[in-house]
Amino acid sequence: MPEPDVDTSSRFYWGAATAAYQIEGSPLADGAGPCVWHEFSHTPGTIYKGHNGDVAVDHYHRWREDVELMKSLNLNSYRFSIRWSRLLPEGKGTVNAAGVGFYDRLVDALLAAGIEPFVTLFHWDMPSALFRLGGWSNPDVASWFADYAALVASKLGDRVKHWVTLNEPFVVSSEGHLLGRHAPGMRNIFQACHSVHHQVRAHVAGYQAIKAVCPSGVVGLAAHDAAVWPATESGEDVAAAERAEGWHNFPLFFDPLVLGHYPEALEDRLRPYLPAGYENDMDALQVPPDFVGLNYYQGYYVRNTDDNWLGWIGVDEPDAPKTTMMDWIIRPQGLLRVINQAHERYKLPDIYVTENGASFDDVLDGDAVHDEDRKSYLKSHVAAVLQAKDEGAPVKGYFAWSLLDNFEWALGFSKRFGLVYVDYRTLDRTIKDSGYWYAELARTGVPPA
Repeated sequence: MPEPDVDTSSRFYWGAATAAYQIEGSPLADGAGPCVWHEFSHTPGTIYKGHNGDVAVDHYHRWREDVELMKSLNLNSYRFSIRWSRLLPEGKGTVNAAGVGFYDRLVDALLAAGIEPFVTLFHWDMPSALFRLGGWSNPDVASWFADYAALVASKLGDRVKHWVTLNEPFVVSSEGHLLGRHAPGMRNIFQACHSVHHQVRAHVAGYQAIKAVCPSGVVGLAAHDAAVWPATESGEDVAAAERAEGWHNFPLFFDPLVLGHYPEALEDRLRPYLPAGYENDMDALQVPPDFVGLNYYQGYYVRNTDDNWLGWIGVDEPDAPKTTMMDWIIRPQGLLRVINQAHERYKLPDIYVTENGASFDDVLDGDAVHDEDRKSYLKSHVAAVLQAKDEGAPVKGYFAWSLLDNFEWALGFSKRFGLVYVDYRTLDRTIKDSGYWYAELARTGVPPA
């Protein structure tokens, strides 16, 4: 099939990111099938005040308005995800033409507005039908995902160049399968570790499926990252920090793809819970992606304790820097750290900051939202990105999280991350002061004062 014929080698992408279930609403409209987040959010006791994504911010109907908002923000790129079960209601088999049409029209509108689409295939919304077949614990999930990736590439690959296979697979494994705080709400370390391995397999299968349709497509994945430092220089704390980096950050998924093994600090602890014979897969999984996607929000210090099995126990910091409304410690130097770590560890050609942003208690004041804290957060983190770029890291783009206030997973509508304020009663959109700041940055490529 024809592919995008655009030279973007020297272009820096200033964009924003969203996720389908968080913004679209209409989860069962026009023949779509349910996903695990639809079912999880309708289960009593799982979501703040019983909120769900049935309406979200109604992007499914207001997408034209939202593309105009992106254009007014001078974005040259937009990273969005596709609902797997909107295209394949059963996760495989019969294709839902209406679902394909929705994303087809969205991509056309983005390109007409001069906005490069970055398509994410999976942002946590496993089709319910596949979950009932075992979901990420079923080895067949890699072939299911490959078929889905091939379908999307065949429909959109003539216009889409940049692809993200999986978004934060760590969160799917940890929050969804180990801690039970996210869909599908499991608490089982075997399922968690099986989902890690099968997501690696699915990424590779999806990567190869996209390349078969679009050989010049640029394909990577977006990893969860929280910058980690040891609380002290003791050997125990250093080892705990290494485990935390291996479990929380890009090494859990990029080490197999680039280096051919799971993180050395972690693999012995994970081995009993990974699928039997997983070692036999590792050679075939060493398929370096075209780029590293980094989702960064916070940084913390780690101490070693008896219950710090995977290295995720942070240190209480009474004098820590300011936190966001999520109680995440604001450390822009952590973004510089993870960018440089990823570059030094893998030497892949491109790095994208695929998510970065902050939640604050925004208030609509007439027709304005004066979110100085978010603007300060963005300034400091964009400065870290540009410093990394100046120092030689191949950073090619930055995507603010998020374009719109939206459904914040288990926290419902209680937290706001958007450059654009959404009144959840009327669904009216209002650009925040941070959005106007970002629009000037996107227009000039130079951070405004």
